[in-house]
Amino acid sequence: MPGKGVRDLVAWQKAMELVTAVYGLTSGFPQEERFGLTGQMRRAAVSIPSNIAEGQARISRAEFRQFLGIAKGSLREVETQLLISVNVKFATQAAIAPLIGLIAHAASLIDGLMTSFSSRR
Repeated sequence: MPGKGVRDLVAWQKAMELVTAVYGLTSGFPQEERFGLTGQMRRAAVSIPSNIAEGQARISRAEFRQFLGIAKGSLREVETQLLISVNVKFATQAAIAPLIGLIAHAASLIDGLMTSFSSRR
């Protein structure tokens, strides 16, 4: 997206909020999960704004759209991992609710960006 920096994209901003929230939540997970669910959730969360940033830096809209698709996949990965964290009793439904809200908001914003690329030929 020429003329706009990645920091101006609300989708990237929401993804960054999600990363911070995931780190906060997982800091309370058992220490032995540091290389398990904790690490997996953190990597998936970090990949969301990272892919938005990488895509935004690409030359074509098609490339940006592809990276947005990857970011959206990582959003769903984090969502699944949050649900797993509740199932294994590392977190409560109440604790993950704000993160699920951030995921929904970021997914909607990413969908909007992807749609805008499809409609601007």
